[in-house]
Amino acid sequence: MVAIIDYDAGNIRSVEKALQFLGEETCITRDRHMIRKADRVILPGVGAFGEAMKKLCSYDLVAAIQEVADSGTPFLGICLGLQLLFESSEESRGERGLGILPGRIVRFPESPACKVPHVGWNSLQFPQPGRLFQGIEEGAYVYFVHSYYLQAQQEEIVKATTQYGVRVHAAVEKGNVFACQFHPEKSSEVGLTILKNFMAV
Repeated sequence: MVAIIDYDAGNIRSVEKALQFLGEETCITRDRHMIRKADRVILPGVGAFGEAMKKLCSYDLVAAIQEVADSGTPFLGICLGLQLLFESSEESRGERGLGILPGRIVRFPESPACKVPHVGWNSLQFPQPGRLFQGIEEGAYVYFVHSYYLQAQQEEIVKATTQYGVRVHAAVEKGNVFACQFHPEKSSEVGLTILKNFMAV
């Protein structure tokens, strides 16, 4: 069973539908016991970093998420869910993230060539092999919606990048913890393959 964490941050139903299309059993929940006993856990999300952290704290989900990350259970952060795994974000200065992975979230620089937010399809490059991208060719397109992007502290955890005025760390993997800045559930066949690969971990 895949637990999809519900903390009022949106984008949950599209993740659920994509997994159900793949034939997976899902449970949308904020029940800490359900999250801890799930076979896999997904933290989706759209919205503001600081508000999302406040919601996770108000639902008493922070410790459960950290326990899952430490337990070896496959864990996937999507979009805002990726950002929350890191230590801080320029979007909400002074607000601490989950700190499961080292790095920070920064705002895209203003540029006439690259509108912010970044909305649309961008191609991926794979600086090193990642389990989520097995069977996917370099240059495959996925769907992004974000104004802030990841600067991971450890380059070795970065498994996919994209270019949008700057080099964006688009996906990371460390042990059982995976995260994508893009939306696999909205990325057609490529996204379904990524989700299928996560289910095979």
